[in-house]
Amino acid sequence: MVSSIIFLATLLVGASTISASPALASRAGVTSMTPQEIDAYTIYAKFARAASCSPAKLNTWSCGTACTDLPGMDVKATGGGILLGVGWYVGYYPPLNTIVLSNRETGGFLSGVLDAVSVLAPLNPQRFPGIPNNVQVHLGFQTNQAVSAEAKLAAVQSLLDKYEAQSPSITFTGLGDGGAIALIDALYHSTRVPTTTTIKVVTHGMPRVGDQAFADYVDNNLNDVSRITNMKDIVPITPGRNLGFLHSSGEKHIVAAGSWVACAGQDNTDALCIAGAVGDILAGEMSDHRGPYEGIMIDNVACDA
Repeated sequence: MVSSIIFLATLLVGASTISASPALASRAGVTSMTPQEIDAYTIYAKFARAASCSPAKLNTWSCGTACTDLPGMDVKATGGGILLGVGWYVGYYPPLNTIVLSNRETGGFLSGVLDAVSVLAPLNPQRFPGIPNNVQVHLGFQTNQAVSAEAKLAAVQSLLDKYEAQSPSITFTGLGDGGAIALIDALYHSTRVPTTTTIKVVTHGMPRVGDQAFADYVDNNLNDVSRITNMKDIVPITPGRNLGFLHSSGEKHIVAAGSWVACAGQDNTDALCIAGAVGDILAGEMSDHRGPYEGIMIDNVACDA
């Protein structure tokens, strides 16, 4: 809890000056989503919710409703803790034939301190081969991702081998900074798994992760990214664009329960998208951050239910 407060407080310091930045032009391209399209995202909120549970419960898949709502999950590995950083799990989910890598929002003291460093820095080219040297990413997020990157990759590769006959996809999810780390995880894995492997990213309430060059790199190298933002959540407008941060494409914004829109382009500032709906932190609601995402609250309450 303390680390989450550190993380959010630092992001909000950067966001607090957004209204003083030059006016941003509204970006066209907002499309209403059908009920069927909306329903298809419920499962990804459930994947993200399960990451809120403790590694001990995830290891045995005995985490209350958070687990029973995802029957048949074959958990390969979990990680994180009070000092070690963002919690996570890797498992195979048969109904979607996908390997799930889901990150919990900041839980460890170390991860909270790292995530609070809202400074842009280049990605390590040894860890991200082929990455252009002008791509800049939040230093705290990339440092935190590196803590468990090898363990996650080993678990994913083990499941790819185990279910090779089914040719599973890989799905990356997470809430808040867990989503930011999931996005970096997806790029990290994309250069280390077979090129025929389908990669999907679905995040909830994710803050901005990098600069314009990073947003472009994500758009050009990950074909299926959905960034779900909920009503007046303030986290997705942090860190501020005035600090050099910019979202990549793929926003799906929840205007109200049952009413979602797909926002075209990067950081769309239309009034129906998060950057337009929440012009500054005073216009937002932190209570919208954890949901509901079509009835799913992404927290640890369901872990004991």
